[in-house]
Amino acid sequence: MFQFLSSIPSFFPLFLFLFLSSAASSSPMHHLPDESVETNETVLNKHTTLLLAPYRTNRPDIFNHFQRYTSGWNLTNYHYLSSVISSAVPLIVAALAWLIIFGVCLQLICFCYCCCPSSTPPPHAYSKCAYVSSFIFLFLFTIAAIGGCLILYSGQGKLHESTSQTLHFLVNQAHLTALNLREVSDYFDTTKQVGLAADLSFLPPDFGDQIDHVKTKLTSASLLLSNKTDHNSHNIQQGLDTMRLALIIVSAVMLSVTFAGFLCSLLGIQCLVYFLVVIGWILVACTFILCAGFLFLHNVIGDTCVAMDEWVQHPTAHTALDEILPCVDNSTAQQTLLGSKVVIGQIVDAIDVFISDGLNQDLPLLEFNQSGPEIPLVCNPFQSCNNLQQVTLQDANAVWKNYTCKASSWGRCVSVGRMTPTVYTQLGALVNVTYGLYHYGPFLSDLVDCTFVRETFSAITHNYCPSLSLFTKWIYFGLLVVSVAVMFSLILWIIYHTHHRHRRYTKTMRYIVI
Repeated sequence: MFQFLSSIPSFFPLFLFLFLSSAASSSPMHHLPDESVETNETVLNKHTTLLLAPYRTNRPDIFNHFQRYTSGWNLTNYHYLSSVISSAVPLIVAALAWLIIFGVCLQLICFCYCCCPSSTPPPHAYSKCAYVSSFIFLFLFTIAAIGGCLILYSGQGKLHESTSQTLHFLVNQAHLTALNLREVSDYFDTTKQVGLAADLSFLPPDFGDQIDHVKTKLTSASLLLSNKTDHNSHNIQQGLDTMRLALIIVSAVMLSVTFAGFLCSLLGIQCLVYFLVVIGWILVACTFILCAGFLFLHNVIGDTCVAMDEWVQHPTAHTALDEILPCVDNSTAQQTLLGSKVVIGQIVDAIDVFISDGLNQDLPLLEFNQSGPEIPLVCNPFQSCNNLQQVTLQDANAVWKNYTCKASSWGRCVSVGRMTPTVYTQLGALVNVTYGLYHYGPFLSDLVDCTFVRETFSAITHNYCPSLSLFTKWIYFGLLVVSVAVMFSLILWIIYHTHHRHRRYTKTMRYIVI
């Protein structure tokens, strides 16, 4: 019996290591239930590559001779990124065309003013219909620009709130994982300290080293996850704050330029009108480019949300996410989890045999001068328990303490009790490790086969993706409205100001004639 007890602790630390190794490819147990056998469908899905979001990502790629991209979502694929960029290229082309065409027009206007400095308008230059029409259109485009700025300002606030909530959720999930890993590490470290403080006669000599090996893996994973999470979340939050500030500045500047240009056109302040036209000329081009950037962001977010949802729905298929998240297949993780149940059952059975056939009996080999009521056995957590005769793994140490006697220097009980403090410490250490394997086994298994990641992705796609997609669309639409409205406003400023000057000259000439 002691040989059997000594063989178990040397196995389950190594078994725990399988939970932390993403390279695990086979089960540690050779005799498993039939439920763990893979079906033909599972084997087929392993070798089938599932394209994520194939319909949504089917876009023409300007950089690939306008051929449509058909390989699905894949952030590591150059052609995917170029196809998404291609969707924003028309806005960039519009910005360049605006810069060139309107810039040439401004140069022609300056050339005309320099070469023909006469302030006398040509005869019949004033048209009341053109004057009124230019004012109406100028007013409408000014209202449109104001509306676009309001959409942009509202959208940036909503997007910042939504992205911050998403980031907060991801950080909480990462911290929860890191906390669980630290708890597992601390749990086994405490077990080692308690267990090795006594003379563990039935534990192997390298038991402490094996616990240290598992603890090192757990601590390293926890620290890496915490550090990466804190660093990345800080950088992302800074990026979100910078983006929000930039959008606020853009909306405020465009709104100010629109108001100022409208008022200067009405008042006929020629110098300020042309100064604001030059400023607006550059701002419109920048806004078009910014609009292209948010269209790219909107498409990537939408593609990623659809891809995550499809990845969650097809857990056994090979996808592009496998290159980012190297997960063990579900059958291997389930075999590992089933193996942990077998190990836990063996440990519990061994402890119960030791208690029932040893401590609860007056055997010569285990004569501690024990006396008093019998020690309750440990309940297998995967089976039904007798509450009167068995204790759970979690409560075993507290209950067994009542059955511990005071021991003499010879290791014999000098008071009522069934076990000496040394035996109590030995069994307690073994129960603690067994409880750790039982309590944290499913959690570690979920990490290995990416069940935890799938649950996180599912929560993101259902709770956060709709708002992210909506508010990036708001910003894209707001920037587009502002760009177009201010672009036409610039042209109308010049037209209205010209007709306004002609109107004043015509009125002056009529007054002189009269």
